[in-house]
Amino acid sequence: MSKILEKSLRDARKEDKLTMGTKQVLNSIKSSKLIVLSQSMKKEMFEQIESDAKKEKIPLVNFQGTSVALGKLCGLQFRISTISFTSIDDASIKSILKDTQAEEKND
Repeated sequence: MSKILEKSLRDARKEDKLTMGTKQVLNSIKSSKLIVLSQSMKKEMFEQIESDAKKEKIPLVNFQGTSVALGKLCGLQFRISTISFTSIDDASIKSILKDTQAEEKND
């Protein structure tokens, strides 16, 4: 699991710079900087978010865990299928993408 992603999620949650939940993320795609998708997402929703994100040129991170694990990562006691960062610096985005791509290659 990407330590950078974990730290960024916790920081963004403290500063209220996250949008959580599939419907909320879909509604706020234009204001998103980075979207994190869990493995538990329904295929149709995944494809909808993926296509909207591509149109807006927003990077996606495929979180290698369930919605329960993603919720825990944010310090919450419930499932979260999708999260979008409404504010995050470019350096963090690059680091998170690099880390998660490296993890996917190692799987």
